[in-house]
Order: sequence, then C-alpha cells, then structure tokens
Amino acid sequence: MSRDDFIAFRRSLGRTPPLERMTARVRGLDLAVWSTRPVSDAPPLLLVNGGMLYDHALLWPALSPLASGRQVILYDQRGRGASQAPADPLAARIEDDAEDVGALRRALGIRRWDILGHSWGGGIALLGAARDQAGTRRLITVDAVGPTSDWMPVLHEAAIARVGAEDRATLEALGGAPQYEPDPAIHGAYSRAGYAAWFADPAMAAYFAPPHAASVTGAAIVARLRREGYDWREQLRALSVPTLVIHGERDALPAAVALEWSELLPRARPALLPGAGHMPFWEAPVRFFDVAGSFLAAPSTGPPR
Repeated sequence: MSRDDFIAFRRSLGRTPPLERMTARVRGLDLAVWSTRPVSDAPPLLLVNGGMLYDHALLWPALSPLASGRQVILYDQRGRGASQAPADPLAARIEDDAEDVGALRRALGIRRWDILGHSWGGGIALLGAARDQAGTRRLITVDAVGPTSDWMPVLHEAAIARVGAEDRATLEALGGAPQYEPDPAIHGAYSRAGYAAWFADPAMAAYFAPPHAASVTGAAIVARLRREGYDWREQLRALSVPTLVIHGERDALPAAVALEWSELLPRARPALLPGAGHMPFWEAPVRFFDVAGSFLAAPSTGPPR
C-alpha cells in the first residue's frame, strides 16, 4: 500500500472514537486505562501493545477501526507510560505483565472479553490468556514474538540487512551483551535504530516517527528475556482459547513463528498477510481489519471454561 492509499484509507474511517481515561488498581499498582464507550451486545476488546518499553499509544489510533461496534480498552503496562511502577522495577518479569491481564479484567468488572496483542504484547496476551481462560473469549496475536526465544538472533540479522549504514552501526554496537543490561537508553536506542526494518516498504517507514521511552521496568523485563532466553511452549500447550495468529509475510520477525504458534496451540490458525511487515494495520489495513474483524465477530463456540 502506498502512502496515498494509506491516507485515503484513514480518511475513509471518519473521526477517531474518543477515549476516556481512568485508573484501575491492579495487583497493588495503579494502571492507566483508556476506553471507548461500552457496547452492550459485543464483548470488550483489550489491546496489548508491544515494544516492552512503550505505552498504549503504539496501538492508538492505529487500531481505532476495531472500535466500530464494540468497546476497545487500552492500558499502559506496569512501569510504562502513565502507569505506576512496581516497588523494585529491576525485579520485573514478563510473567508480572501476564498476571496483570486477568487482574485488569476483574478490576474493570468485565466478565469476559477478547484480547489482541502486538509483537511483545502478543507474548503478554498469550501468557495472560492462558492464566485467565475463563475470562477470555477470543485471542488475536499480531506479529507476535515466538514461543521460544530462537527468533531473536534471526531478527537481529534481518534488521541489520534492512537499515542504513548509521542505524546498522548502532544495531551492531548494541546487539547482544549490551542488551543484557536493564538500561532503557540502550534498549530505546536499539529500537529506534531498527525501526525502519519493521516495514516491508522502506518508504512507509519515513512517515512514522520512532518512539521514545525510558521505562526501567520495561528495560529490566526485556533484558532478562534476552539474557536468559525463554521457552513458553509447555505452559501454553493447554491454551484452548480460539486464536487467530496474524503475521505480515515480509516482517523482519520471521513468519515461521506464526506457524509455530498455529501448530502449538490447539485452537489457533494462522493468517499471513502478503506485502506487510511488522505493522500490517498500517501496510495492509484493508486486509488486516477484514481478517481481524471477521474473527472477532464470530459467535462464541461454547461456554466459558
């Protein structure tokens, strides 16, 4: 999709739905939450952003079309954006983020909702849904990280091959051991240097500004994941929530991870989007919102577990 096509698509949507901000007390912390208006005949949809250091703005207004006909809820993860940090940010783990998902649902008084997670947020969404299956109706991952950390070196090499000389030098300098440290400056600089690599069309990258953030909590979590690696396969084999695994076929994060998820999870199916990179809601929005919307609109297939 060209820039002009993207602009035409966004303009066709009309005004972005307004968000109401609130605070939810979740597992001892005050989390900042944003929501569109409740809709009585459709389950709410929770959006879980990725990036690990960043806040809900990564997904809004990018995913605002999903608010048509349903309540959409976004939040800043603990220690990111406007949400309270834990007492010891350096001890934070992705499992804390996962436990917050179900706890947030209960704090908001929602019986059951759908969840969409992007990138690292896809990992949080999967882990969170596995811990709260009774409260999760349907799950979408969008270019999510893989079930093991094997994708990390592959992504690093792909990013180096896709960016210019200056950013390549930064990625080479900060890759590996430097990212084992919980320093948000290191992780933020690495993220910004690799930003263009997320797009299938390098020209599109020029129209989106790389994010800036300084979350010690997020840096501690991603540093531990990079330093220690991870393997979530055993704990997620029993995730029986209907799951749609969306992935851009030209993402620097290899599409093979989407196939891994679809083979691992008992009720998952992949949806690979041609011509799209890591942000298919920008590069292939018509197809993305059609696939995601159709999946979410499907009726429940059984009672809550």
